[in-house]
Amino acid sequence: MQFCPQRESFGAASTHLMNSGLGCKRRGAVSWTRGLDVTRRGQQRSQSAFAARYTKGGFREIAETLQTPHPAHCRHLCLSQKDLCDIVRATHHNKAEPVAMSKKTLNQANLEKLGAEKLAALVMDLVQGNAALQRRARMELSAAHGPREVAADLRKRFASLRRATSFVDWRKQRALVKDLEGLLGMIETIIAPQDPDEAFELLWTFLQLAPSIHERTDDSNGAIGGVMSDAVDLIAEMSPGISRDPAALAERVLDAVAEAGYGEFDGIIPATAEALGQEGLEHLKRITQAWAEAPPTERELERYQSYGLMSSAEDSVRRNKEVTRSIILADVADAQGDVDAYMARYSAEQLTYGTIAPDVARRLLDVGRVDEACDIVTRARAAEDGKSFGMFRYDLDAIFEECLERQGKSEDLKAHLWTTFEQTLSAPCLRKYLTLQPDFDDVEAEEAALDFAEAYPHLGAAIGFLVDWPARDRAARVVLARAEELDGNSYHTLTTAADALEAGHPLAATLMRRAMVLDTLTGGKSKRYRHAARHLAECRACDAAIEDYGDRHSHAQFLEALKQDHGRKHGFWRLVDP
Repeated sequence: MQFCPQRESFGAASTHLMNSGLGCKRRGAVSWTRGLDVTRRGQQRSQSAFAARYTKGGFREIAETLQTPHPAHCRHLCLSQKDLCDIVRATHHNKAEPVAMSKKTLNQANLEKLGAEKLAALVMDLVQGNAALQRRARMELSAAHGPREVAADLRKRFASLRRATSFVDWRKQRALVKDLEGLLGMIETIIAPQDPDEAFELLWTFLQLAPSIHERTDDSNGAIGGVMSDAVDLIAEMSPGISRDPAALAERVLDAVAEAGYGEFDGIIPATAEALGQEGLEHLKRITQAWAEAPPTERELERYQSYGLMSSAEDSVRRNKEVTRSIILADVADAQGDVDAYMARYSAEQLTYGTIAPDVARRLLDVGRVDEACDIVTRARAAEDGKSFGMFRYDLDAIFEECLERQGKSEDLKAHLWTTFEQTLSAPCLRKYLTLQPDFDDVEAEEAALDFAEAYPHLGAAIGFLVDWPARDRAARVVLARAEELDGNSYHTLTTAADALEAGHPLAATLMRRAMVLDTLTGGKSKRYRHAARHLAECRACDAAIEDYGDRHSHAQFLEALKQDHGRKHGFWRLVDP
């Protein structure tokens, strides 16, 4: 390929650089603040070094993209056209070599060159005064002597965590979570490959730490619960390789699930299903039934009396046992592939609940019982009709659509998909609806659907759908036609839409950003001032690209009106660029 030295290569080169992330776009101009090694005044420091730096980093493809001339962009650059083209030409001919990584860079390769003695000294310096790092270092030393040493150290750490009573606030909770994750990592990487049975015992003991840990932490973000779930997942991975008596393991599972006050053993039955086998699962069913039907023990009554509940302790124990039995039997039924047993836990009324029917119908579909699944879903949909949240029954609708599809009821499926689209502007429903149309009818159906979306009563939903489809010309048209209806509080939708429409429809983007600015200032929402200031700056950046504001205020007029109405909101104006 031959390169034109200036005009024909420049625009595409700048465009390619922008798309490669080497430059940044700001207020409609191209500013080379990251990719080019030059100063703001346009003084080139080292053209050859720059070319060498990016020769093998994706810059070579510029040679294949230099097609569209955009010479007007040159006035926004810190480099001249000639300089940039020289760099591109040098890169194209591969005249430069990549710069070698510095020997001072902090990475594993450079650290290994320091030698064992120096690294040991550095580790000793780092662990001084840091209990977490000291424990980690001891674990690594134990690992060098085999899994038994590691297991012994892990049990010591478990005992320490069980004895601890001090409250762990949010500042220290991250360190605790990291410590727990490190313990799981040692079990997974060091012990499990060599001794799965020992790893299983350690993981079980780890899960039993949950009550003592939860009682002295505030796990509102679910971080500790997530670590416990990871432990259950590890048990599931090693379950096929462990050797346990099925009956003894089943009794152990029942005791754990019955005593789990923080859900730490949720999912333990599916995780141990392979280790239990059919014998263990059947035994678990029997002992669960017997446990649930047995009268409450003194210990159980004392525990519920301590809660101070309005109902009697005996009633509370029985209800808790009934719920636990239902969960255990459902998990066992899933493990055995027994759909009827899974359904038996629910009453006829419960099978019409939108939260229950999809799970039951899914299991029926998986075993080929399509008509039964469709009957359950149809009854559930009928029961859900008229409820205020019925339009958000995505799981129920998805199962219903699969039932219609597997029954070959294409016309009913199309009618359902279109009705759902009319209610929710669901893009997946519309796409599926279009795939069911005959050849060449899908184009006409799509146009009809987009026309409907433009007139949709909820403006935010209409804009979001049209932008995502994408039908951005239509989205801009909706914004311009219904600008008075814009809800500036819908900042997630409007921000995304404004960013998407800015290049091709700057006026529509500006109107949405103005709506967010006005909503923030009118409502005195000081926490959003910095966002409002950014939106105002973006409006100013789009001003030059808007040729005609029509009957709307220009940017200068809008800014003046803001100052008149909200001039005393100094917290906002301090954030606005002069």
